[in-house]
Amino acid sequence: MAALLLLLTIGGALFCPSVDAQEAYEKLDETFKKGVNLSLEKLNEHSSIQNHFLFFRSVTKSNVEAGFDVVFIYHHFYLKPTKCPKGTTDLSNCSFRNDIPMIDCAICYKTFQGEIEAEPKPYLNCLRKPSVTPEMQVNRIEHCNRLAYSHGASNLLASTGTK
Repeated sequence: MAALLLLLTIGGALFCPSVDAQEAYEKLDETFKKGVNLSLEKLNEHSSIQNHFLFFRSVTKSNVEAGFDVVFIYHHFYLKPTKCPKGTTDLSNCSFRNDIPMIDCAICYKTFQGEIEAEPKPYLNCLRKPSVTPEMQVNRIEHCNRLAYSHGASNLLASTGTK
């Protein structure tokens, strides 16, 4: 009986990770989901990607409200490959693969009224996890900090209006 229980537990663990990933994705705020979706879209454009990837977990998230319904988003997260081919729509049978490294992504973008703005262009950096060095991580954050501080808020304050 104990062996059967152990077998059921191990079998369930093989199928739960993709469910857990979907739960992790569902718990994200809508503005963070949009960045993950953009990352997955760009990842799927690469012909070298053969597997379907799912959001696995967030490493770091931040949002800076700049006023006037403008928010700057930074999200560092992992995407994990599944056993399903790229483009799969029914994810119910897609379990995670552990023989392919995860994708380490960092994205930052500006939103206005909850939608990603085209300018400044969103910054996206996704690499296989073993390739990301501490220096690259620092460069990602510095790049995103420059994006947040170059939004031109001083122009709004300098406006004199018309009389």
